[in-house]
Amino acid sequence: MSNALGSVLRGFAAYVQQRIDGWRTGSRASQMFLLLVLVAMICLTVVLGLLVEVIVPVAMWFLFLMVGTMLLRFVPLLLLAVVLGAVSVWNSMQTDFATPSRASALVIFALALMLAIYQSSRQRSGLPMALSEAVLTQLRDRLQRQGVVPPLPDGWRSQSATITANGPSYAGDFLVADLREGRWLEMALVDVCGKGTAVGPQALQFAGALGGLIGALPPAELMAAANAFLLRQESEESLATAVHIKVDLVTGDYTITSAGHPPALHWHLGHRGWSIDNARGMALGVIDEAEFTPSKGRLHPGEALMFYTDGVIESADRDLDQGIDWLRHEALKAVDARGFTGLPRRVLKKVPRGDDDRAMLVLERQPLTSPERHSEQHRGL
Repeated sequence: MSNALGSVLRGFAAYVQQRIDGWRTGSRASQMFLLLVLVAMICLTVVLGLLVEVIVPVAMWFLFLMVGTMLLRFVPLLLLAVVLGAVSVWNSMQTDFATPSRASALVIFALALMLAIYQSSRQRSGLPMALSEAVLTQLRDRLQRQGVVPPLPDGWRSQSATITANGPSYAGDFLVADLREGRWLEMALVDVCGKGTAVGPQALQFAGALGGLIGALPPAELMAAANAFLLRQESEESLATAVHIKVDLVTGDYTITSAGHPPALHWHLGHRGWSIDNARGMALGVIDEAEFTPSKGRLHPGEALMFYTDGVIESADRDLDQGIDWLRHEALKAVDARGFTGLPRRVLKKVPRGDDDRAMLVLERQPLTSPERHSEQHRGL
């Protein structure tokens, strides 16, 4: 008996899990199944009310409406609203419908039905509230996985940090990276224009496109392809700034290509300070023939490059130049205090809260040990 009961429970649990997984896909079949479950529960509520000779309060229909608003897409929710409206009126006719309290409650419920339908029709994703949140959370996780820099050879270290304006859920700033032959490192830090949860899907789509192109095209052609991709999008908000770096991890030679992005900073060991890189270019998604002026340099042992988005330096009480000077000063203090370890996160904590995402990437060529230093000098580097 116990084995049979356990088998039934396991089968029921598997059935429930299957239905939950189906709902997460947002499929039409899963939505209709959920609608039928809610309608069955409404009918059961009416039957129980008739059996015990109790008029179901309007508050009970509000409960079903709230559940439907959270779980159903527009068309199933509209059908549920029709059922709830009909049942609430029919149920009220079983008593004195003309009582002021009952009539006012029905009027309020009718307004709630219309508001729920209107809100559902305005969902840009076409998904119910709870499912939309789940999908966007998956988008966030995928963006974070794409932003992982591959393990670097000895003597090199990469660190990054991001703080979103809307809490821990969504960000329009992202990083893509590629390492080929253990020598050629390419990274792109991107800031997709837009605010709130709407920027999440745009950032993921653009990250997927860049992730497939980085390492396969030269830097200038990569930026041109990214620009063309954004221009093909239907949204008028498909704009982004980006900075791309290609580094030879053997020699330290690098090329920086910027597309409307704040200038990179170079930590020079001899000067003990951050200098401003001169790579410049047009933001992506603005014009067809965007031009980019790259910069070239060499990262020596003990030096570092810093990349960041405009949310780090922009504020209402200072212009961009002042923001860059502020960042150089704070980053200098951070290096003096604890070196480059944890530098992005430590600096971002100093940035005043705002309505823009903040991201930072630091690529460090670590100081040589004595045998390595002798080898470098022998090669004349």
